Amino acid sequence: MKAIATLLAATLLTACAAMPGSGPSLDTVIAGVHRTPAYVERDKYRHPKETLEFFGLKSDQTVVEVWQGRGWYTEILAPYLKERGQYYAAGFSLAAADTPKYMVTITDDFAKKVAERPELYSGVKVSELGKPDRWTACPPGSADLVLTFRNVHNWLEGEYEDDMFKAFHAALKPGGVLGVVEHRAKPGTSREQMIESGYMTEAYVIEQAGKAGFKLEAKAEINANPADTKDYAGGVWTLPPVLRLKEQDREKYLAIGESDRMTLRFVKR
Repeated sequence: MKAIATLLAATLLTACAAMPGSGPSLDTVIAGVHRTPAYVERDKYRHPKETLEFFGLKSDQTVVEVWQGRGWYTEILAPYLKERGQYYAAGFSLAAADTPKYMVTITDDFAKKVAERPELYSGVKVSELGKPDRWTACPPGSADLVLTFRNVHNWLEGEYEDDMFKAFHAALKPGGVLGVVEHRAKPGTSREQMIESGYMTEAYVIEQAGKAGFKLEAKAEINANPADTKDYAGGVWTLPPVLRLKEQDREKYLAIGESDRMTLRFVKR
């Protein structure tokens, strides 16, 4: 029965792609056989349908995903937006001389992924976003929705989170939405602790967005995980999918699951 349902979802995805002006439903895309099996396994932690619906995703929108990595959400967003909308993958900036090698590797992997499946990804527009001088994710004022998943902590050590939030604001139309999912720290966690652990306080993220010209519109507990104690020596990367400690207490951390996450929706003022 499951195999039949999966085949039906794939057939519907192909049929919708062949009909000009139409497009697959979000349910159909999420159920599609094009998705990487290991990514599908993470749906139970990332709740893609509920999260994207909370952010107000529509198939005719211009959507920017910030630092899309190897394309976990690309596999959902690009096919969903292909017929009626526009998807921008605003990846790592590779302009700096000291760009980490992992950023280059991930960028290359993403480019290969997009090139190999034109029926899904031919409409994807790729840009760079980050230091030292890449602050334009898409034509200014053209985006309906900017999304960033578990990235804010990456910008603290380089002290360019202000520039990133300003870039989001510049990309959006008036009244456009910024959706943020991030590992959630305990209230009162210091900046140094946030950098070390990878967990951010909601208050800090809300403050940064406010400074850039956003208003917090709503919060959701879609991606909450009360089992996450947030006190690991190896930071958030102790938990899956990274499992920094390898086999040490592996079953314990698998039982906890992925991190407790805030899910915040902001509107451009």
